[in-house]
Amino acid sequence: NPGPRYAESRHNIGYLVVDELARRWTAEVTRYDRDYEGLIGEAQTCGMRVLLLKPTTFMNLSGRSVAAVQRFYKLTAADVLVIHDDLDLPVGQLRVRASGSAGGHNGMSDVLRHLCTDEVARVRIGIGRVHPSATVEYVLSRFEPDERPAIEEAVARAADAATCWLRAGIDAAMNQFNRRQDRERGRQADDPRSEGESS
Repeated sequence: NPGPRYAESRHNIGYLVVDELARRWTAEVTRYDRDYEGLIGEAQTCGMRVLLLKPTTFMNLSGRSVAAVQRFYKLTAADVLVIHDDLDLPVGQLRVRASGSAGGHNGMSDVLRHLCTDEVARVRIGIGRVHPSATVEYVLSRFEPDERPAIEEAVARAADAATCWLRAGIDAAMNQFNRRQDRERGRQADDPRSEGESS
C-alpha cells in the first residue's frame, strides 16, 4: 500500500525485501512510472539485468502494476517473483512456492488474475494470524518491538531466497529455504524450552 501511513506495515513487508535487495545490489527503487503505477529500479546481478518493482496501487490492485511491467518488458510469468505477507504463517516464517492459488491474499490474487496464470513464483513471509474480524486493522499495523528481530531476519532470508531463485531457479530456492526452515522448526519442537520452560 502506498504512502507513509502504511510504511513498514505488515502488509508492506514485500517492500522491505525489495529495499534490502536494492541495498545489496546497489540499486535505487525510487523512480515513479505512471504507466507501471509503481516505483521501479534496475540492477545488474547474477549476470543478468533485474527489475525491482514496488507497486503504488493499493494491495488488492497490485496485479495492474505487475502486468504493465510484464507487458512492456515482454516477460513471461516464469520471469516474475512476487514477495508478499502471509497471515497463515507465524511471524518471520518463510515459504517459497513455484505456483498455486493466492491463498486468500488479495494482492497475489490480483497478480494471478492479470497474468492469467497461477504459475507465478512467490516468497511468502509470515506476519502472524489474528481473528478474522481484526484482519484489516492487523495487516495495516506495524510490527511490535519484540517481533522486529524475527522480521529483520526474515527480510534477509527472503532476499537470499530471491537471489537463489535468480541464480538457480525456483526448485533450488524451495529446496534450500523450505527445508532449512522445516529443520529449524523440528529442532525447536525437540527443545524443551519451546514448551515454555525457562533456560
